[in-house]
Amino acid sequence: MVTDRSGREALAAAGVLFPDGRGRVLVVRLPYDAEHPVAVPGGGWEPQDRSPRATAVREIAEELGFTPRLGPLACLDWTLDPFRPPIAAHLYWAEPLTPEQTAAITPDRAEVGGWAWLTPEEAAHALPPRLSRRVTACLRAPRWAGPLELEDGLPVGHTLDHLTAGPPPAYTGLAGVRLEGLPLAGEPSGTGTATAPPLDRETYIATRPRIRAKARTLFTDPAGRVLLVRLRPWDGPGGEVPYWVLPGGGVEADREPPRAAAAREVREELGWECEPGRLLALDWLPGRETDPAGTRDTAVLVYVFDGGTVTEERLATIVPAEDELAEWRFCGPAEARALLSASSWARTSAALAARGRPGGPAELVGGRPAR
Repeated sequence: MVTDRSGREALAAAGVLFPDGRGRVLVVRLPYDAEHPVAVPGGGWEPQDRSPRATAVREIAEELGFTPRLGPLACLDWTLDPFRPPIAAHLYWAEPLTPEQTAAITPDRAEVGGWAWLTPEEAAHALPPRLSRRVTACLRAPRWAGPLELEDGLPVGHTLDHLTAGPPPAYTGLAGVRLEGLPLAGEPSGTGTATAPPLDRETYIATRPRIRAKARTLFTDPAGRVLLVRLRPWDGPGGEVPYWVLPGGGVEADREPPRAAAAREVREELGWECEPGRLLALDWLPGRETDPAGTRDTAVLVYVFDGGTVTEERLATIVPAEDELAEWRFCGPAEARALLSASSWARTSAALAARGRPGGPAELVGGRPAR
């Protein structure tokens, strides 16, 4: 587990899937993006947003002029790119828009140059490849399987039980897309030449706020007790208070997705080679901007993976990292609750509950169900 934050920062974004009664999804035209002009509504996380869900609501209000009614998280897609920090891209379902709501759309003309309702097949061709894979996965998988776990738009973890990665559809962008809404000044309806973005790509990325991510693994013994580790005292408040957590640590965001980070952390801390199981929980921990009582300088996204049941034979092979861990133990619910912080126990409890039901991970904010 590395304590240096170098290479650990990521971006976060949230988009919204608006379905209609005909199986179509709402897309918007980005007037400032000539290369990839079609997207789903949404945008980047800001420090004043308490969660990605709050980001999605704010972005829709700013872009389209109304407050959406969000449903469940559809997917979380961790995307790596050599030209920017990785992005933790959240995509939410929204309740279908009524005809009256659609007619009342008042877009920010700098952000939205028109919109269209596309079938899943049309959207797969019109959206840029990575976003196309992300949206297509959400449209193809059964709703109860969500939230889906994706990496670069491709299914991983439990998502593989419902989807397989196929060849990408041909990318056509705006070709054949009939836009609704007022065109930009001087443009014929349904077409558009991109305007210059307010910032160049490098400057824009440099000015975006960062988050950090952690990957932890939930192991239990045959009695259902949870494996906890205590970090060396210098990791605790004031360097003295024992600090108990699930095994795991920071994601090296510039080189690995969270699933790979979970495997690496277990190997480094416990000496076990372990392929993470299901993603059980996604916990967004707000930074000081929205949690003045907190100690985090920015938001942290915690992934909790299932490590399964540890047998006596495997337990005998544990080799704890002496430079990182002061001790480890299996704890029943009462002891775990006493040792962990309130948010850590709430997160662990939610992960344990997720083991017993089908579908994707629990969406949490500070250990509590997201609202």
